[in-house]
Amino acid sequence: MDGTAIRTIDLFAGAGGLALGFRQAALGFTSVFAVEVDPAAARTFKQNFGCEVFDGPIEAVDHYPEADLIIGGPPCQGFSPLGRDRDDESRAQLNDLWQQYLKAVCELQPKAFVIENVPQFQKSAQFARLLELMETDEDLKQYSYNYGVLNAADYGVAQTRRRGIFVAVRGVDDVPWPPPPTHGPESPSGQEYLTLRDVIGDLPSYPKNAEITFDSEGRQDLHIKRNPTAKSLARYRAIPEGGNRFDLRRNRPDLEPRCWANKATGTTDVMGRLWWDRPGFTIRTEFYKPEKGRYLHPQYDRPITHREAARIQSFPDDFVFEGTKIDVARQIGNAVPAKLGRALAEFVYALAFADGKWSTERKEDRQLSLLA
Repeated sequence: MDGTAIRTIDLFAGAGGLALGFRQAALGFTSVFAVEVDPAAARTFKQNFGCEVFDGPIEAVDHYPEADLIIGGPPCQGFSPLGRDRDDESRAQLNDLWQQYLKAVCELQPKAFVIENVPQFQKSAQFARLLELMETDEDLKQYSYNYGVLNAADYGVAQTRRRGIFVAVRGVDDVPWPPPPTHGPESPSGQEYLTLRDVIGDLPSYPKNAEITFDSEGRQDLHIKRNPTAKSLARYRAIPEGGNRFDLRRNRPDLEPRCWANKATGTTDVMGRLWWDRPGFTIRTEFYKPEKGRYLHPQYDRPITHREAARIQSFPDDFVFEGTKIDVARQIGNAVPAKLGRALAEFVYALAFADGKWSTERKEDRQLSLLA
């Protein structure tokens, strides 16, 4: 491996959205190892990054390779509002997995590490414990850190996805916050947000295939259709751009499901249609079901496709996903948008690696290991 490569380990790696962003920054970040318990996502990571991937529970990892950087997002279901129905035991098991992340940090003592999670994590007792450890643990208190909630749209993603980000760097006086936005009113350039028209406007209006296929050149076709019923199509037609289930109630009350008719209030995103000239809303794992959120195409009477969701998450078309349609949708919905990852990569590089001291530290560490 090139001596200038910044060896990167990705824990709870998913399909690799965060790792992809670090690679796209073209600053030397090189994935050398990943851990992902979901088999399909692990295969996707292996397919696109070519490094060793441990496809089991992180507790079973008995050795990590040397690394300059650790990145990753411990499972968020225990903190997410969508995980509120979990029992206390399973919630606790999920929430405690972030400690496995810290175990790897203490073992490897990388130059920097990045933790990504839902915003709610930063309001939890577990996060308070993390902050305590950063001040008291002999290994962790070598790191300066900062954190906050970032909106992916501020970093060139056509989606208002909010993620909790924690960045720590060893051997620096402080970590400024936030990473400078590249888009939106707070960005230095004032560059406008990317919109859905920008990222999916060139795709065919109605896909032909219902299954994931590959063409003769190996390109993956994720622009796939569903087969809605006539009633579902009529419901879609009753909802204008930017509308939702309440427009269905106004325009076609005869088609409103009884469960919605008996519930005067509730989420406004259910059966929602997106806007062409705005960023999209958060892509979740069942984006192909309009009854789950604001997932109707801005113009056409259908939900967004897997390809459209992947582009909204800023995955390039040449990124190959492994698994079934449901597997791929789960990977897309769970991913960190690649462009947010790229912005974090540039931020971390400037703080931790730009002056070259990390490579000197690495050389000294190798010399010490040879003497040991």
